[in-house]
Amino acid sequence: MGSGQLVTVFGAYGHTGRFVVAELAARGFVPVLSGRNAQTLAELADEHGVEARVASVDDPASLDRALAGTAAVINCAGPFASTVGPVIEAALRARIPYLDVAAELEANIDTFAHYRERAREAGAVIVPAMAFFGGLGDLLATAAMGDWTEADEAHIAYALSNWHPTAGTRLSGAVSRERRGAHRLRYSGGQWERRTDAAPLLEWTFPEPMGRRPVIGEFTMADVVTVPQHLSIPDVTTYMTAEAARDVTAPHTPAPTASDESGRSNQTFLVDVIVRSGGAERRATAGGQDIYAVTAPLVTEALERVLTGRTKTVGVVSAGEIFDAVDFLHALAPHLTLDLVLV
Repeated sequence: MGSGQLVTVFGAYGHTGRFVVAELAARGFVPVLSGRNAQTLAELADEHGVEARVASVDDPASLDRALAGTAAVINCAGPFASTVGPVIEAALRARIPYLDVAAELEANIDTFAHYRERAREAGAVIVPAMAFFGGLGDLLATAAMGDWTEADEAHIAYALSNWHPTAGTRLSGAVSRERRGAHRLRYSGGQWERRTDAAPLLEWTFPEPMGRRPVIGEFTMADVVTVPQHLSIPDVTTYMTAEAARDVTAPHTPAPTASDESGRSNQTFLVDVIVRSGGAERRATAGGQDIYAVTAPLVTEALERVLTGRTKTVGVVSAGEIFDAVDFLHALAPHLTLDLVLV
């Protein structure tokens, strides 16, 4: 467990950040709360009995103070297009691992493109998208691959009972749309395509009892960035149940509300991953409650493994590249149901 190690959480008072702070404390780490809003930080710090350090991405010295003496930093502050670069730079100066929970495609693409060589040369660990989107699907795809060294295609389908977006999700989505303009992104043939046509409406057969559901095809999420970084799969596609896709894009869908004492909403999810090679198919499926809440054990488990040396490599790395995917998924048993079908 954490053994009292200090870990900076940048964006600690955001919706996901609060879950991460609580999970760190539960595992024996001492979270150091950081962000721009001094009053909100102070209130949360009082609640947890920990230290607050005000910092802004526009002030590198403040970030250095926020990370001073800590074992690692977890970036929970969106829009990540604005925060990833400055916080990674601060982590590199401090010589500590960096993890984030970014779901923004462009931010994750930028992280791999801009920092891969530099981080590897420095022996640094940078783990982007260590969250529900990006991390979980990547771990499932890696587990499903098993002993395969390559595959023809990977498909990652999300079934959410609903998707009440946080303010951070809405803001990050707006930033991504502004950067992308009229285009959407698809990963096919080993490269990114910018498309202007509408994403297709399809059907996906989830494991029972969910069964066949309408989905938005090519609903491209962070897993499409993380998976091809280390798995030899030229076509990676993600799908979202149509009802959840409508929820997250509708302007009047409310924010998530707590349904239990931990703060989790009543949202449930299923992530269904299929990889295909030739005529063979392998499948890995995970289910649970609240995509924002489950990000906390995902990123905290990753942090603990990084700090205890249970890793395979250094640099800018996807979850399945740096960790033993099957072992990692089984470690999340209190938070996930898991089914692996390797044929």
